[in-house]
Amino acid sequence: MERWKKNPVIYEINTWVWLYEMGRQMQFPINLANVPGEKWDELAHLNIDAVWFMGVWERSPRGIAVSNLNSGNLADFRRALPDFCFEDNVGSPYCVKRYAVDVELGGDKGLAIARAQLARRGIRLILDFVPNHMAPDHRWVDESPDYFITGNREDLRDDPATYVQINGNIFACGKDPNYPAWQDVLQVNAFHPGLREAAIETATGIANQCDGVRCDMAMLLMNDVFERTWGKRAGPKPELEYWEELIPAIKRTNCEFIFIAEAYWDLEWALQQQGFDYCYDKRLYDRLEHDSAPEIRLHLLADPVYQSKMIRFIENHDEPRHVVAFQPGKNRAATVISSTLPGARLYHEGQFDGRKVKLPVFLRRRPDEPVDFELRAFCQRLLLAITHPVFHEGVWQLCECHGWPGNTSYENLLSWCWWDGDDRFLIVVNYSSMTVQGRVLLPGNDLRRRNWRLNDALSEVTFERNGDEMHDPGLYVALAPWNYHFLRFYLV
Repeated sequence: MERWKKNPVIYEINTWVWLYEMGRQMQFPINLANVPGEKWDELAHLNIDAVWFMGVWERSPRGIAVSNLNSGNLADFRRALPDFCFEDNVGSPYCVKRYAVDVELGGDKGLAIARAQLARRGIRLILDFVPNHMAPDHRWVDESPDYFITGNREDLRDDPATYVQINGNIFACGKDPNYPAWQDVLQVNAFHPGLREAAIETATGIANQCDGVRCDMAMLLMNDVFERTWGKRAGPKPELEYWEELIPAIKRTNCEFIFIAEAYWDLEWALQQQGFDYCYDKRLYDRLEHDSAPEIRLHLLADPVYQSKMIRFIENHDEPRHVVAFQPGKNRAATVISSTLPGARLYHEGQFDGRKVKLPVFLRRRPDEPVDFELRAFCQRLLLAITHPVFHEGVWQLCECHGWPGNTSYENLLSWCWWDGDDRFLIVVNYSSMTVQGRVLLPGNDLRRRNWRLNDALSEVTFERNGDEMHDPGLYVALAPWNYHFLRFYLV
């Protein structure tokens, strides 16, 4: 395959649910080895560059047992799946017993077949890497207990929610410092040299099976974060960062392999410096959900190199479904924004159909929900529009918007352009619940002394405008609440 595109489109699939539903439709068991060709073609028709098969690795029976005793987990299962039964809990994909593809999903051979089918259609494959914790029945627990953060009997007595005893050893459960411990997993010691070597060996094995990894909770492995979380229990802080050792070790033999960081706490820039190709833009997600256009515009003033290494989304398996998190209309405006900024673009299976149920990742099936065919058609038009090479190889620039005396509604406008030679696109979004008017200043002098036809790729409306006016005082726009333009420029 060719090199990774800039600003790739990535599609997350809950692998177990996708295959389970397909088998129910086909009325025979489906795994990665025998997915019908038309299903692979359907993915290709989405105009995506990569599939992230979330949750292919062998899950922990012990982890399943722990979750089945957790009242909070069971409440979540029944909320999402009213007819839940214990057979539906196939375990957390982030409680990995072994980095081998689960036999129920087709095993390593099935994954190889699936990867070949995707590659035949020009689609790359991304898988999970869970560096911060392991299942309590992972082989390292018996073979290399020193790879983990350990405790003593006082810890077990005083903090039984964080510490657990296994085969005579007392281990810390996996932890984010801001939340209670995850009781179904054990915390690895990111400072231990042997653990780092074993992690590199594990990641090398994964890299032989795919084209990139999404690294779960990547910032928890950063030296300063890990030291704050575990203190003296972790031992002396290494000179090198965890990721500064692991990422180059993989890229030395596979320079095209990409690393995606699930990242929070404004640590994205630091993780980029440690080698990550893309980092979650959770800050943008939060601003789109809760803030107004001026705050979003400030976010987009960040360094262009930094922005080009962000991964934009309004939905993934950790967030609520976008039709629930965003009010009607706003959800589409947010989709246009996240789809047309520099960086990778991430979509979640079911997002285009308007699914509302946020499914716990433990479950093998989900409830039936009606398809929002109008939303699906909108998303298909949008994904087709951003296949144009300008959104992968062109130059992106934020555009200034202004108004006139007595009109401040323009402050609710967000606008940017993409161009490459004679190809030019302009995105304008009214990110508010009110009607707005304003002018958008387009950069460059190449518009002047010409007349232009502007075709909207999403609405198929056409405008004719004079280049001198668009240059100064700017392109006049009037947009209804949460509305947008996706304009391609043609010389008249």
